[in-house]
Amino acid sequence: MCTNYTPATPTHLLALDGIDWAGPAQPDWPRETFPGYAAPIVLPGPQGRLSLQTGSYGLIPRWCKDIRQATTVSRKTYNARSETVAEKPSYRQPWRERRWAVAPMLDCFEPCWETGRAVRWRIRLAEAPLFGAAGLHESWTDPQTGELRRSFTLLTVNADGHALMGRMHRPQDEKRMLVLLRPEAWSTWLQATTEQALMTLRSAPAAILLGEPAPVRPEPQQTLGF
Repeated sequence: MCTNYTPATPTHLLALDGIDWAGPAQPDWPRETFPGYAAPIVLPGPQGRLSLQTGSYGLIPRWCKDIRQATTVSRKTYNARSETVAEKPSYRQPWRERRWAVAPMLDCFEPCWETGRAVRWRIRLAEAPLFGAAGLHESWTDPQTGELRRSFTLLTVNADGHALMGRMHRPQDEKRMLVLLRPEAWSTWLQATTEQALMTLRSAPAAILLGEPAPVRPEPQQTLGF
């Protein structure tokens, strides 16, 4: 599972072909993403282009009755198991509606327990500056304020026996990892049928990944704009 990652910068994202910023002002989000933080997501856009927007990390199901329930639930829905995503109450509606999303990032962080304690490691692609993680997005309207809130979850797959991800988390824990997508595959994921989406939900080969110890970065609340 993934609780913390470095989102791609606006400069990285708006330099990609076929992607447009769809927010109300200039792009701006925290330098690191944790559950509850705003982060960039890529969604299908008009005329076959991609739409860059922001959402809150941790999916808010549309059945939440108020902001208190929405906040509580979203702290537990930042990752969705691909094996059960079509069945779980929090995810089954956006899954059925094919509300696919991509969370663009530079790297993600996982705890390595090989020393007997948790050591923060950075995981990234070996030969690319950024990648995307496959996810689902949802829209929820606060019944008290009428505010529309977009949120998202990241899909995970089993990684038991994976040469890199198998080293993360406690030895007795199941190993999980994100579904990684290179930028050239984002459109394919966002336009996928359910059957095609299921075929996409697989672990990335360890050969294309790099992992290394990474210190905790200060001031994760600092934002990153143009």
